[in-house]
Amino acid sequence: MKVILQKDVKGQGKKGDIIEVSDGYAKNFLIKQKLAVEATSVNLNSHKVAAEAAERRKAQEKAAAVELKKALDGTEVVIPLKVSENGKIFGALTTLTISEALANRGVEVDKKKIVLSEPIKTVGSHNVTVKLYPEVSAVIKVTVEAIK
Repeated sequence: MKVILQKDVKGQGKKGDIIEVSDGYAKNFLIKQKLAVEATSVNLNSHKVAAEAAERRKAQEKAAAVELKKALDGTEVVIPLKVSENGKIFGALTTLTISEALANRGVEVDKKKIVLSEPIKTVGSHNVTVKLYPEVSAVIKVTVEAIK
């Protein structure tokens, strides 16, 4: 029996795969547990339409990420922070602070997309990577200024 997997099934395949399994396994386990549906012509057509819609959505997300990369590349953000006498920041510069500084400049970036290779704890310029999409990332320059 051919079935369309609704969820990942270990040893069988991933969500959206069309696989051939025995009738008993399909009826008594996969379909009963809502892990799969029978591969009828209606289900195959709806699966095809859903896959095409997901592909279009991914293409739109990637295009939006590329546009945001163009806006972000080479951007310099200045963040004033309190520092000690030897030039160390009290605590560390967080991704939330960088995200808020970018929002003040009119660019909305989720703090989870900002990647710090190591915590920023000193005054000066630092290059920070913003991972916008799996293959799209931008590099911004974050300058930490001292407040006395």
